[in-house]
Amino acid sequence: MHIYSFEKLTVWQNARNTTKTIYLLTRKFPEEEKFGLVSQLRRAMTSVTANIAEGISRSTSKDKHRMLNISYSSAIEVINFLILCLDLELITEEEYLDLRKKLEHITNQLYSLCRKLKD
Repeated sequence: MHIYSFEKLTVWQNARNTTKTIYLLTRKFPEEEKFGLVSQLRRAMTSVTANIAEGISRSTSKDKHRMLNISYSSAIEVINFLILCLDLELITEEEYLDLRKKLEHITNQLYSLCRKLKD
């Protein structure tokens, strides 16, 4: 089986693991949130991994940078939704802090990767 370059990136691996955590966490959300916060959180988090994969496969640094910026923005969007989930008591503070820490690490990795592309 061929391993694509994005699969080797630690940032993609971290985002993949965080995506799984988001999916498992949102399973316990109320049914009325299925098409609300559950959908928003899952789409935003899968956007992080998808845009890393797509960005790394692009041929120009400019295209790579643009896709990684979209991934970064999606990670920030996830943090926003997690704050709302905390406010609505859909997640515990411990769950929030754990995910926040993971997302901050991912955004830092994306920022560093973007800087490397500019150099």
